[in-house]
Amino acid sequence: MLRRLSDQFEEASLGYAEANGIRRDEDWFVLKMHEELDELTQAWNKVTGRGRRRDRTEGELRGDLADEAADLLGHVLLFARRNELDLSSAIERRWRFKPDV
Repeated sequence: MLRRLSDQFEEASLGYAEANGIRRDEDWFVLKMHEELDELTQAWNKVTGRGRRRDRTEGELRGDLADEAADLLGHVLLFARRNELDLSSAIERRWRFKPDV
């Protein structure tokens, strides 16, 4: 599952980078994770009343939160893929269960 998901994110990311002239060098992968975590934090602040909601409904804010979580997940998988990290083994070590891959 993780490998297939990683492949799908890679395909989408490559297409986006090519279409927008983005160079995905070593730093880009970690910097994108930071960017997405910042955006997730902003969305969380709005959902929890710590940020301006700008007339957005609760449903819209929760949708934004889900979108940002998906972006962060994608960039974590891209980072792991680029650095040849075995996330399945790491999950087993750290979380003590075998992921359904």
